[in-house]
Amino acid sequence: MKVDAESLLEFQATLLSHERFDEAATAFATEVALKLGFDRVAIGLIENKLLTVKAVSHSADVQSKYEVNRAIVAAMEEAIDQAAVISSPEITAGVPRVTLAHKALARNTGNHVCTIPLTRNGEIYGALTFERGADNKIEQEELGDCENIASLIGPVLLLKWSEEHPWHFKIRTGWAARQKKALQDNPGLRIGLSAGIVVLLAVLLVPVQYNVSAPAHLEGSIQRSMVAPENGFLQQAYVRPGDKVKSGQLLADLADQELQLEKRKWESELAQHENAYGASLAGADRSELVINQAKAEEARTELDLAEQKIARSHILAPFDGIIIKGDLGQSLGAPVQRGDVLLTIAPVDAFRLMIEVDEREVAFIHPLQTGRVVLVSMPDTSLRFKVERITPVATTKDGRNFFDVEATLINKHTNDLRPGLEGVAKINAGNRPLIWIWMHRVLDTIRMAFWSWGIF
Repeated sequence: MKVDAESLLEFQATLLSHERFDEAATAFATEVALKLGFDRVAIGLIENKLLTVKAVSHSADVQSKYEVNRAIVAAMEEAIDQAAVISSPEITAGVPRVTLAHKALARNTGNHVCTIPLTRNGEIYGALTFERGADNKIEQEELGDCENIASLIGPVLLLKWSEEHPWHFKIRTGWAARQKKALQDNPGLRIGLSAGIVVLLAVLLVPVQYNVSAPAHLEGSIQRSMVAPENGFLQQAYVRPGDKVKSGQLLADLADQELQLEKRKWESELAQHENAYGASLAGADRSELVINQAKAEEARTELDLAEQKIARSHILAPFDGIIIKGDLGQSLGAPVQRGDVLLTIAPVDAFRLMIEVDEREVAFIHPLQTGRVVLVSMPDTSLRFKVERITPVATTKDGRNFFDVEATLINKHTNDLRPGLEGVAKINAGNRPLIWIWMHRVLDTIRMAFWSWGIF
């Protein structure tokens, strides 16, 4: 049968008369096989760089004939790789072609085989394979008709197939096609893109400084807690948190009325025993002398103890520093128990930096490493520090598991620093490739997931 314009319109109408692509493609392949006298016509399309048979004439179930389909796909790929019409046996003598897959398909089925690539804008998107019994050879004129069908009906077939793809597939395919066309039409763009990829790879592989970032806060190198020496009541507070104090400065007073009464009691008893001691000494009564001397020593000892308790009821600063905890102004007259913490004082010129390093990064931290910290109160100033020690026990807080890393400041701005200031510290952990810095946490998470699943 000669393929004319009317026949092409009929093939096109067959394609467009079905809503689903698989039904349309099967009907089209069957009609071509019937009108042109082929035993089998197969349609293959490339999806995600993989060629699959989408329809076979006279068959609604394409997947049922796996071995035959595999041989057909091999023949189609052979024609697509060479971007030429391949047949077995050869219809016309011309440029030598590789025909191994076609010969294998012809040998297995006993048919004559011909494959025509489907192209659009110079890009191959599939192929048509025609088969006919060995007793009825495919003629040169028929081959031309098949090529006309592939070139004229192939785009309609592709359009029908594309309609069933989701929108994101269409966008991705269109973008890839435009990129490929732009690269083909502009050699300079290809060279520039290749150079950009090389530069990007070089940048990603060049080692750069790797900094471990972690929250940090300042603490006093020494923090002294001022506790209540005895049970009693808070009488007066002279300082509040944030106040700077001098060594020996009075910070707070506890009520000492009972202590004063106890002192006067022992003063009276001491005077009484000393008078008795004098009388015994004048009367040469040695036994009474010894007894009164012992009682006088006991009273003197108790008096010294009462005076010490009175002295301790006045809370004094042990060194120059700043009050960082304890607002006693709201607790005047409240009872206190022996050992209760009343105030906490820290020096104003000696600090340590506590850095909360995540457990995933602590393996990169070692003593004597250096880094910089920026405090919230001083965002325009970075302070240098040196790592001193790493706490060997992890701490859990706010859903985080971290290790406390202690560091000392190298350049100190004592006038601006206060215990309790917070910020972000970055510890220099050596040089690493940039791609490793970006990806190592993701890779570590994947490794741990595989380990927990029992894959490794």
